[in-house]
Amino acid sequence: MKRAAQFRPGKAARLVVKVGSSLLVAPDGQVRRSWLETLVADIAARHAAGQQVILVSSGAIALGSRRLGLAKGGRSSLEDAQAAAATGQILLAGLWAELLGQHAITAAQMLVTLGDFEDRRRFLNASATLDRLLQLGVVPILNENDSVATEEIRFGDNDRLAARAAQAGSAQALILLSDIDGLYTANPAHDPTASFIDTVPDIAAIAHMASAESASGMGSGGMAAKVEAARIAHAAGIPVAIVAGQPDHPLAAFDASGHGTIFTAADPKRARKAWLAGRMQVVGQLHVDAGAASALGSGKSLLAAGVVRVEGDFRRGDAVDVLGPDGRAIARGLVGYDAGEAHAIAGKRSDAIAAILGYAPRSAVLHRDQLVML
Repeated sequence: MKRAAQFRPGKAARLVVKVGSSLLVAPDGQVRRSWLETLVADIAARHAAGQQVILVSSGAIALGSRRLGLAKGGRSSLEDAQAAAATGQILLAGLWAELLGQHAITAAQMLVTLGDFEDRRRFLNASATLDRLLQLGVVPILNENDSVATEEIRFGDNDRLAARAAQAGSAQALILLSDIDGLYTANPAHDPTASFIDTVPDIAAIAHMASAESASGMGSGGMAAKVEAARIAHAAGIPVAIVAGQPDHPLAAFDASGHGTIFTAADPKRARKAWLAGRMQVVGQLHVDAGAASALGSGKSLLAAGVVRVEGDFRRGDAVDVLGPDGRAIARGLVGYDAGEAHAIAGKRSDAIAAILGYAPRSAVLHRDQLVML
């Protein structure tokens, strides 16, 4: 189906898939294992086709509350939710690892909080971890770290977390598996005249239509959170699909039918480059030699060996300009080292950096995914 083309392996090299509690866990607290096996089969098929998949999975609190026998699904108090999350997360991670392992796919767990994506340094750490895991053929499983998160720092739902993960993971598409099949002009459970919206080119025009209610009562975000997630992803040029998750093989079904609400977006690379080029306060400069300038122009990362001089007082994650041999700015990006470290390793080969810094070096001073040519 043409509508689903932008979410396929050939078009989206990296895909984020979000799975909610109501899909993974039945109302009685039992895992919907047979359904989950079909979803994992879909993920394995995409993995085999060359698509790198990041999973954002809810369900820890629901699983943990059943194991602990907590009232109200573990949500009667913040302390109960945290205890349920701590207990359920190990069950959730083990489940994903088991089922993906049946397809010879390795799973990895990443627990994050809002601060991990708000703080520039931690954002880069999360981004680098996701990138390396995906390069190694691993499927990262992300969830909010509800065992330590508080009301002030938590995302509040995994839809928004999925959008932030798509940004950090440089994904080209995001699929939100939902307990309904997409966005309607009103809540279809209450209004029989509600009509389905298949494509959303302008998020601002439809924001008032989203309900904060979850059809199952198990989720924490509802459709309003999904629209907000689409807004976050749209800013990074990432298209989003809200798709019915209840049927077996939900990803294959969406690929075949194209049914769902699709939030269109500009090319993700172009959107990210525009953000880097125009919205960052530059606090330093890296002067590079002709070889490094040529490498950057061909789409490569900036290595320490190509840096001839460092200026400015910056920290890892700050925006810096790259100046060529003639002194003109040729690129801008988020630097991988603090200023002092950058000074120490400037001009050095990668195999010498570990001895200088006392730890294994990062892959680049400026990674190609975190820079833009000017």
